[in-house]
Amino acid sequence: MTLILLVISLTIAMCVIAYNFAIYALPFMVGLSAFQYVHGMEAGFLMSGLAAIGAALLSVALVIAVVGFAKNPALRLIALAVFAIPATIAGYALVHGVTKNFIDSTVALNLLGGAGGLFIGVAALLNLNALGTAILSR
Repeated sequence: MTLILLVISLTIAMCVIAYNFAIYALPFMVGLSAFQYVHGMEAGFLMSGLAAIGAALLSVALVIAVVGFAKNPALRLIALAVFAIPATIAGYALVHGVTKNFIDSTVALNLLGGAGGLFIGVAALLNLNALGTAILSR
C-alpha cells in the first residue's frame, strides 16, 4: 500500500514538474540556442551558461514588456502567441510521449495529445498575461 501511494505521489509530482517545464518552453529554447551558439564560438562552459540564462530572461522580459506597454490588442495577442506556441508544441509532445504506449489508436492518441497541447498552451498564455499585467500595473 505504501508503494502504491509513493508511485501516485511521484506521478503527480512529475506531472507538475513537466507542466511547469512545458509552460516555459520559449525561454528554454532561446537559452539552449544561445548556449549552443556561444559554446560554438569557443567560449567556456560558464560563459555559455551565463549567455543562456541572460537570453532566456531577456525573452521573457521582452514578451512581458510588449504585453505591458502595448495598447493594441492584436500586438499583445501576437506577443502572447509567440510565447504560447512553443508551450503548445511541448505540451503535445509531453502528452504524446507519456500516452503512446497505452493507447493503440493513432486518432485517439493525436486527439489526446492535441488536447494536452492546447491545455498547456492556454495555460502558458494566461500565466504570462497575468504575470505581465501584475508586474507592469504597479
